[in-house]
Amino acid sequence: MITGACWRCVLLSFFFLRGSAQNFAQTRFICTSVPVDMDMCTSSMQNSGPTEDLKTTILQLRETVIQQKETIMNQKDTIRDLTGKLARCEGQPIQEIPSNEPKLGTPGSRKKETGTTKNTMGDLSRTPTAETLTQLGQTLQSLKTRLENLEQYSRGNASAQATSLKDLLQTKIDDLEKQVLSRVNNLEEGKVNVKNETELRGKIESALTSLQQRITDLEKGQKESRPADKFQLTFPLRTNYMYAKVKKSLPEMYAFTVCMWLKSNASPGVGTPFSYAVPGQANELVLIEWGNNPMEILINDKVAKLPFVINDGKWHHICIAWTTRDGVWEAYQDGVLRGNGENLAPYHPIKHQGVLVIGQEQDTLGGGFDATQAFVGELAHFNMWDRKLTVGEVYNLATCSNKALTGNVISWAETNIEIFGGATKWTFDACRQIN
Repeated sequence: MITGACWRCVLLSFFFLRGSAQNFAQTRFICTSVPVDMDMCTSSMQNSGPTEDLKTTILQLRETVIQQKETIMNQKDTIRDLTGKLARCEGQPIQEIPSNEPKLGTPGSRKKETGTTKNTMGDLSRTPTAETLTQLGQTLQSLKTRLENLEQYSRGNASAQATSLKDLLQTKIDDLEKQVLSRVNNLEEGKVNVKNETELRGKIESALTSLQQRITDLEKGQKESRPADKFQLTFPLRTNYMYAKVKKSLPEMYAFTVCMWLKSNASPGVGTPFSYAVPGQANELVLIEWGNNPMEILINDKVAKLPFVINDGKWHHICIAWTTRDGVWEAYQDGVLRGNGENLAPYHPIKHQGVLVIGQEQDTLGGGFDATQAFVGELAHFNMWDRKLTVGEVYNLATCSNKALTGNVISWAETNIEIFGGATKWTFDACRQIN
């Protein structure tokens, strides 16, 4: 005879088995008679033989139920997180899933991990309004610099008409600066009207466009009278689309010297002044200062750290010389030897039929730019030779000696350079910067 306790255990086993039928479809039910005054479940634990199967089944069922409960709770947490993310994307309030667990944002709840997105514009702020103001400020500064260059260039042959036009442009720049300053003050006081903001930004952008066009026309007017190498390239923002490309490729070289003038105050890292990629090797020849690392020269993916300090907002002349024999290299800053070494890609010739890009690091031939590695600043007089220059020759370049050489592989001339993506080009004379 099966007692009431026995029936309760059997029924309990039935419900457990019903909840996990997919795992225990072949389980047998075994009933054992026990005295009335003895607990059936305790007795079954003491018996051997078939009773052991029931014991094992009950334990397995118990573990299964616990695991399923944990799975359900984890799924609820996941659903709540996903619902929150979706609501934020749609701008809707979060609809919580009913749960006995503490809700997100309340004491005792599990904190949701948050990530950060990469800012591909580098130095710009993440907020749209601050980003707009930063861009306007940088554009105004760029225009002022170009205007000063025009003024400096025309001092020797100024006319009443030129002076009048210069004054008009300077007045327009001053007015634009006042408008930007007013916009900043309104932001700080919290007096922002969306409609007025849009109208003001439209007026400022329209005025800037007109001003840029007039200055560009003036610069075009002096191109015929200025020397072909008296210009500079400017990369005002850390982007993946501003760059310049040298029209000719490099020959196969067993030695080289590359020199240039640089000016930058970008941090961290000035970026990539130039990169040369060939089929099958994107890092055939690269000069880069990325993040908090020192400036490096890469040849066939082999690296040497250079002792340059140039991100102080001043013009600096740098040269790197290298020969394939023993991989010997030398680094010059402002005409002075600052460092040297060897075993940099020894006996590897620089390959030909590549692409030489100024201002970006190439991950593929002629492309694959990464904004975080872009050059920010100004660059001029990029020259390259197929041999190591002497100490005296480098010094002549850095001091603007009349004995200074021009590159026999790449020479700095407007006809040799193509610019893309908004990088600007205007009159520049390095010797005036140091004299």
